[in-house]
Amino acid sequence: MNEWSLAPDGALRGRLRVPGDKSISHRAILFNALARGPARVRNLLASDDPKATMDAVRAMGAVVEPDGDALIVRPPARLTEPKDVIDCGNSGTTIRLLAGVCAAQPFHSVLTGDGSLRRRPMKRVVEPLRRMGARIDGRADGAQAPISIRGGSLHMVQHDLPVPSAQVKSACLLAGLQTGVAIREPRLSRDHTERMLAKMGVTLRRAPDGWLVALPVEHLDPVDVDVPGDISAAAFWLVAGAIVPGSEIYLENVGINPTRAGVLDALDRMGASVQVFKKEGGAEPVADLLVRFGPLIGTRIDGDLALRCIDELPILAVAAAFAEGETVIADAAELRVKESDRIAQMAAGLRTLGIEVEERPDGMVIQGGRPAGPGICDATGDHRIAMSFAVAARATPGGVTIRGADAVSSSYPGFRTDLESLRA
Repeated sequence: MNEWSLAPDGALRGRLRVPGDKSISHRAILFNALARGPARVRNLLASDDPKATMDAVRAMGAVVEPDGDALIVRPPARLTEPKDVIDCGNSGTTIRLLAGVCAAQPFHSVLTGDGSLRRRPMKRVVEPLRRMGARIDGRADGAQAPISIRGGSLHMVQHDLPVPSAQVKSACLLAGLQTGVAIREPRLSRDHTERMLAKMGVTLRRAPDGWLVALPVEHLDPVDVDVPGDISAAAFWLVAGAIVPGSEIYLENVGINPTRAGVLDALDRMGASVQVFKKEGGAEPVADLLVRFGPLIGTRIDGDLALRCIDELPILAVAAAFAEGETVIADAAELRVKESDRIAQMAAGLRTLGIEVEERPDGMVIQGGRPAGPGICDATGDHRIAMSFAVAARATPGGVTIRGADAVSSSYPGFRTDLESLRA
């Protein structure tokens, strides 16, 4: 596996346009493959995970092809039964959203993924789809992939989800396009699906008691999508600019959807110098961001805030390692079942830098102070772990050696190039 050895090399300065948002990229491809006409998608994230979604819709009859600086998605008249097992790679978004699509189709499909994806929990999405009428089998009674789906005649169901999950919510909404569906979460997860489906002609109503009701629709209207920059990718540069002395980084055209932008609120609590320059946009709010180096203080990240920055918690743990005082991350048990156990992996890596970390079932407690280094991180196939420690390396005496850095290709293939481009 690829190994990086990175060390401090001066201030990080410059302008970056981060890759397209991964969550929106998946949805732009998958939803338009269900529409009644072609659509154009610009700034799609060119990484392994969205490619898995593209390959999946192609396997069911859609055409996805380049057109200048964009991609054109041409849906079939109706999806067709895939001739082979669909490999979703390392993408949890692909397999869970696709499960919702396949549950509504009158054919048999089998979804699988790499070793990491086959260990991730699937029962949370399988059970609600079964309640709607889909026949789904899989390892450990559908708790893990591969999963076999025989879809077709579904019925409307009210899903009172035990935990907030944008992927489960999206799968239920996709399965219920023809029947309608009602969903309630204990806390609001990211709402990219609701925003895009509303643009495509789905009527969505949210009741005061939290129920989201989607009315049935005969077809989806195609929608052109200009994918904003991924705030999860921007988060690495926001923390890098905040912890590397003398740094100043300007990030262009970043999506700041309030259900996703918890990293901005968390860094604000830590005292980071981040300016937000909002732009006029479409369904998704967008801004330029400017971060400058400055002192950080420990804080508490939990509840709704933890949910709104769940993917950014690994890099926020790095910020906490450089902050004065204690940082508590809680209500984030979901980190245990991502591409890796991110709580355990971050704690192990930070300890090699000389940082005191207490693991908890739903998070960690980090005693801040500048790491002594040098350190070693085993990314174990997890892109966010690899990039988090690459950022830490630029402010850690002696640097950090990162094993398994090739995992970065799943979400940010140009990360190392962008890191090298930020020169004082």
